[in-house]
Amino acid sequence: MAKPNWLTTTPASGSGNGTISNSGTAHTGRVARTGTVTVTGVGVATPATYKVTQEAKAEYVSFDNGAEMAASKEGGALTITGKSNSSKLTFSFVGDAAGVEIPATYIANGSSTANGTAIAGDPGAVSEFIWSVSINLPENVTVDTLERVLKVTANGGQSQQITIKQAAGDAYISVDPTEIIIPQDGSSVSVNVTSNTSWTVS
Repeated sequence: MAKPNWLTTTPASGSGNGTISNSGTAHTGRVARTGTVTVTGVGVATPATYKVTQEAKAEYVSFDNGAEMAASKEGGALTITGKSNSSKLTFSFVGDAAGVEIPATYIANGSSTANGTAIAGDPGAVSEFIWSVSINLPENVTVDTLERVLKVTANGGQSQQITIKQAAGDAYISVDPTEIIIPQDGSSVSVNVTSNTSWTVS
């Protein structure tokens, strides 16, 4: 039986008494992996074997952008990416999402996956994988930066949050009608102001 490809043994051969050093590549899966090493001796009918187990990485989920990312004032599709070794990811917003909904599906290890359901094939058992989720932002028509906090939770309860900061929209103001006639007796006539910023009359 051949040793696993993640395991390196040194030296590859020897004579008489000796020591074999065993090292592995970094293991990003959340389940420990095992392998068997076979040591064959010249003239020995039955080779000696030993089992090697490499410890797993703790279950986790992370964002590639850290704790914050920017979005344009125009809105549109925004793709957020990260890594995990969980068997299931659940996306949600913390607090007010200002008109944005969590999509029903996201991409996990290249496959479309329903939010909050088990990932097909459980790729995180053997290695970390890349995930991505796309959300649609409406145009920011206010003069304030809009913040939405997206949370992703792994099957084991581990979670991370990212703040999406959408740039402020352009200030605007208009009046309707643009011309009025006040009656001879001076009674009031209204003009409607449409704006997303503060204004003064002069």
